[in-house]
Amino acid sequence: MSAGNKEQQHPLYNRDRPIVDTLLTQEVTDYNLAELARLRIRYQGFPGAKDIQRDLNQILQQWSLTEEQLFEKTRQLHNLGGIYKSRGKREEEDWN
Repeated sequence: MSAGNKEQQHPLYNRDRPIVDTLLTQEVTDYNLAELARLRIRYQGFPGAKDIQRDLNQILQQWSLTEEQLFEKTRQLHNLGGIYKSRGKREEEDWN
């Protein structure tokens, strides 16, 4: 077996899998669009987590969106601001 063919485990897989499962059952909302776009970017080109990548594609299909449409919508949402409200008292960005 070639080492280059081995699937890697994404370090955030265990945190992202439940989010993907939730998105599969939910409707389109601004927050859900932002989450889908964030996860698409995170897993784009990643050599593993094929189940998450497959499910992200399925969510796009369920919501009748192309990746280009998704990114256009989320760019507009982020320009408006406030998609990810801080859970704390002060305003901060979550880069996790």
